[in-house]
Amino acid sequence: MAAPANAATPASVCGGGSYRVIDTHDLGSLATIYLLYNGRTNCVVTWKNAYVGTKTPTRAMVAIWGQPSSHRQDYDHYAYYAGPVKVDAPGKCIAWGGSALRPGDIVNGGGIHWDSPGPSHCG
Repeated sequence: MAAPANAATPASVCGGGSYRVIDTHDLGSLATIYLLYNGRTNCVVTWKNAYVGTKTPTRAMVAIWGQPSSHRQDYDHYAYYAGPVKVDAPGKCIAWGGSALRPGDIVNGGGIHWDSPGPSHCG
């Protein structure tokens, strides 16, 4: 039996409306991290491309650069995506990222992790 299709989109998960994809980062073939913005709020969703329908460790993260108290993260075993995580950051730089693991990767230390290496999408 095939896994059910994921009818949602990163924009709809963020709340729809005026959210637009402004950047992406591929985690190999496992997932894609989407950064969306609506003119005020940044939203991050890590969208699974592999093991869709199977709960695997998946993470989405966003923060205002240099403000640890703004850090928002969603990390758990998900079948389709992690997030949305949001931060209001008009006129500021952000950090964003995510992770995706295969079944069993926690035990053997695998998976793919990425966080922006410095201030990103300033303004």
